[in-house]
Amino acid sequence: MASLDRLFKPRSVALVGASERSIWSVSAFDNLKRAGFTEIQAVNPKGGEIHGLQAHTSVSAIAGSVDAALLMVPEAALMDTFDDLQAAGVGGAVVLSAGFAETGHEGKEKQAALTAKARSAGIRLLGPNCLGFANFVDSVPVWTTPLRRPQPNPTLAVVSQSGALASQIEQFAYQQRIALTHMISTGNEADVSVADAIEWLAHRSEAKAIALFLETVREPARFLQAVEAANAAGKAIVVLKVGTSEAAAKAAQAHTGSLVGDDRVFDALCRRLGIVRVHSLEELVVTADIIGRVGRVETPGLAMLAMSGGLCEIAVDQADVEGLALPTLSESTLGKLRETLPSYATPANPLDTTGAAMTNPQLIADGLRLASEDLSIGLVSFVFDAPNKPDARGLAERFIRAVGEGAKSAATPTLLFSHTFSPVSAEARALTDDAGVAYSGGGLKHALTAIGHLFKWSSATPAPLQLASSAHKPDIAAGERGVLDYLAAYGVPVIPGQIVATAAEAVALAEGFDAPAVLKIASADIPHKTEVGGVALNLTGADDIAASFDAMMARVKDAKPDAAIDGIIVSPMRSTGVELFVGTLKDPQWGPAIAVGLGGIFVELLKDTALRLLPVTEQDVLDMLDELKGSALLDGFRGSAPVDRLAVAKAVKAIGDAALALGSDAVSLEVNPLLVDGDRVEALDGLIVWEDEA
Repeated sequence: MASLDRLFKPRSVALVGASERSIWSVSAFDNLKRAGFTEIQAVNPKGGEIHGLQAHTSVSAIAGSVDAALLMVPEAALMDTFDDLQAAGVGGAVVLSAGFAETGHEGKEKQAALTAKARSAGIRLLGPNCLGFANFVDSVPVWTTPLRRPQPNPTLAVVSQSGALASQIEQFAYQQRIALTHMISTGNEADVSVADAIEWLAHRSEAKAIALFLETVREPARFLQAVEAANAAGKAIVVLKVGTSEAAAKAAQAHTGSLVGDDRVFDALCRRLGIVRVHSLEELVVTADIIGRVGRVETPGLAMLAMSGGLCEIAVDQADVEGLALPTLSESTLGKLRETLPSYATPANPLDTTGAAMTNPQLIADGLRLASEDLSIGLVSFVFDAPNKPDARGLAERFIRAVGEGAKSAATPTLLFSHTFSPVSAEARALTDDAGVAYSGGGLKHALTAIGHLFKWSSATPAPLQLASSAHKPDIAAGERGVLDYLAAYGVPVIPGQIVATAAEAVALAEGFDAPAVLKIASADIPHKTEVGGVALNLTGADDIAASFDAMMARVKDAKPDAAIDGIIVSPMRSTGVELFVGTLKDPQWGPAIAVGLGGIFVELLKDTALRLLPVTEQDVLDMLDELKGSALLDGFRGSAPVDRLAVAKAVKAIGDAALALGSDAVSLEVNPLLVDGDRVEALDGLIVWEDEA
């Protein structure tokens, strides 16, 4: 991190390849000059005057020290340029040039050589294919497209693998008067990665939240380390990730991988690490801004006030869509509000202050204070549009000052947001800042979405993730019964059963069951038993069981004469209960994950599954069951017994532990079905897919 200070917080900057004819050079110089940064050196082999500066023919020709250099030179000249930087003792370099790893194999080789050159010279490299960085806090914007003037009181940092998109985020943030602390474009990440940028920002007190645009994670272990640093510093990471991680072909061939998709593994990662994931640029910026300025809340409950009953009704519907809690206020709070509001107002949440607040803005301040004192509330808000033009009569200011007064006396954080998505003027930002109010122009929809993210982030408990497995492949008997016996050793309840070699043994074993018997052929060479007549159900009586045993042996030997048959599995028949699917997969970046879903059509056709990275806790599994679209079926349907969810959670956790113990050679472990009938939970079938089989 110390080595990044000279790059991201330089005292002097050299523009290498400076030229009046280059839009990159002109923009970079203008940005620095406008920010008041004076220690700028122009470098061009031809010398002369550039941007009003006397240009040096090389960086090493500069008399003073240079901390960072912006390289605007052709790709072919980069290696010699790094020799010059090393001779000058430069600490960091931004490489604008493209034509490296993003172009294919030859470009990757060029990039590897560039990386090796930079590392041998002890120079931190940002890029290549990178527009630069802007340190607004220290007034050092080393950025190669035009920037807007920084806003006061910044709290939000931006990290993006796309420089062009970072520029769009900066423009949008300016439109909304959202003040940025830093903006870092990482490009191809030949050296400095997204993880490096996040960890460096974690140690900057000004950045309260980090908005991250991500295409891929190139260094998973470093990413985890950086996120842990941000979490330790209390900084929220809000990510917009596009595309899906590249699946290992072996995992994709496993059943579970086809059901959950790789992008859901990243969702599970975000949940595990306490990262907020969003799905649009607007949601990214509005959410990160609100979380950064409001900070962590103690209770996930919102009290909302507005001067419109219609808006309150819309808010209730929108909050329901977002899964956002608008708690019913206590009788004590409602009583205090009745004493404060006019007689025709109805105390509720959301609270319509009615038109009375137009003539008596003190109702807003009192309403915010009283609502904030309710134990179910962690955030109070008021909906009002800050003026986008001079407030000549001071009408809007009266309401905003009332919100500010309420915020000062409130027992919780306070947020003011607009009715609809609206640009925010400099006057509006100055007025709300002066009133001590956090204001967002995100409108009702985006603000409520952001508040939902805020509540989840505030209540999250990030858990560390171990990417590498030290377990070794265990010795497991071949076939279905071997997998079930392995699961049983880890505490997974499995259906009773045993492999027998004769009809007499089958009859003797079945006599101990409290249900009809099931016979299934036991052979590692026959994965699909029904296709060869290797399954017989609902057998009763010694004669029926013995006859079925002999007939099955004959059928299977006739259909698969070369198969090695271990015998026949004898188990009790299960005809009632809810079938669940439980399966694990191995993501190439993030390691093993576990999926749970209702069996049959729900998992096969509707793909109704919930997913977490391993290991999981019993509470994790209970949350997964709640997420299923068919979750209500677990609580009893058409006379069936309600499922003992805690018993299911214990079983699924044990399956996850068993999967981890398989080691890195395992691609997938599946239990299908896990049958649940009231408080009886049993794995009926199990399958392990190994690397050499996938």
